[in-house]
Amino acid sequence: MITLTVNGVRRSFDGDPTMPLLWYLRDELALTGTKYGCGIAQCGACTVHLGGEPARACQLPLSALEGADVVTIEGLHPQGEHPLQLAWREIDVPQCGFCQPGQIMQAAGLLKRTPKPGDQDIDAAMNGHICRCGTYPRIRAAIKAAAGEQA
Repeated sequence: MITLTVNGVRRSFDGDPTMPLLWYLRDELALTGTKYGCGIAQCGACTVHLGGEPARACQLPLSALEGADVVTIEGLHPQGEHPLQLAWREIDVPQCGFCQPGQIMQAAGLLKRTPKPGDQDIDAAMNGHICRCGTYPRIRAAIKAAAGEQA
C-alpha cells in the first residue's frame, strides 16, 4: 500500500508499484489536466509539483512516492485563479493548449524560487518544455505578468 497526498487529499494505492504517477493521476483519480506527451520526461507536458518542486510524472513510479505531496494543475488554485492561470488567460497564451498545464506548473515552480525572473531565468527554467505551437513569447509574457501580480 502506497500512501501519498494529491492536491491536499490523502490517497492510498494498492496496485502495481511500478505504475507511473501520470497514469495514477489520469486513470485512477481522473485528474486529466496532467498530459502524456513523450513518456520519457523530455517534453514537460506531464509536469506536476512533487514536494513543491516541478517534476515529470511520466517517469515517477508510485513506489518512489510513499508519503509524497503531489500538486497537479487542478490543485494549483481551487478556482483556477493562480496568478499564472490568470495571466495565461489574459494574454491568451494557449494555441492548442496541450502543453500548457505542464508549462504553468513549471512556471509556478520558477516564481516560487524567483519571484521576479528576468528573461534568462525564464529561459533556463522553461528549457525542455516543448510547445509544438511555438507560443514561447506569450509564455514568457505571461510569466512576467504573473510576477508583477505577485508584487
